Amino acid sequence: MTATLPLPRASDAWAFFLDIDGTLIEHAERPDAVRTDPAVVQLLAGLRAASGGAVALISGRAIAAVDALFTPLRLPVAGLHGIERRDALGKVHSHSFAEAPLRRVAERLAAVVSRHPGLVFEDKGLALALHYRQTPQLKDFVQEIAASVAAELGEEFEVLHGKMVIEIKPGGRNKGAAIEEFLGEAPFRGRMPAFVGDDVTDEFGFTVVNRLGGHSVKVGAGASAARWRLANAEVVRDWLARCTGEMHEVGGAA
Repeated sequence: MTATLPLPRASDAWAFFLDIDGTLIEHAERPDAVRTDPAVVQLLAGLRAASGGAVALISGRAIAAVDALFTPLRLPVAGLHGIERRDALGKVHSHSFAEAPLRRVAERLAAVVSRHPGLVFEDKGLALALHYRQTPQLKDFVQEIAASVAAELGEEFEVLHGKMVIEIKPGGRNKGAAIEEFLGEAPFRGRMPAFVGDDVTDEFGFTVVNRLGGHSVKVGAGASAARWRLANAEVVRDWLARCTGEMHEVGGAA
């Protein structure tokens, strides 16, 4: 069961893994409408310094889109649910797959969106997303599209169901796998993982962190494997600021 009690006091031996949309920053009607307050960039920079660099963003966005949100900060990032990943040394690791089937589906989804104002098609290159946040009445229609796409693409690809969105991506990669890869590298190796996320796709990360004895944190309502819960993105930012202060206190005491 997810706890609503205050999270444990942060340690400078923690590694922080953070989802973005709905976790660090609030959702917008369209993914391209999201803007990042400079205070959030400053918060992440402070957290990185306090944790010895052990902060990574774990997102459904592409790495380039993440960098644009948090410029000039360049953190380790798992983009597109781990299909691409930039490690702490700046090296980008990408998952290879046959792109032609995904391109065919992209054309199909673009045509669907052209007939249904309010639906938003997001072509991320290595993954696709169909957002219906502006048209929740089309949920069943979008679910039918998802089932059809899944049948067409076969086992090499998978369809993820998130908050008011479906995502189509190559299979075999997820946020949990990305977190495990980071934990095998400096500066994350040997640290206690803490992962914060808000969506169904973050459950992969919660499962991995739970298995490793770390801190899994669900943002908002809904069933979850996470061990802790925070109410919304504003509370997450407040908690991260507190963690930064607690780690500075530990470092000062040492």
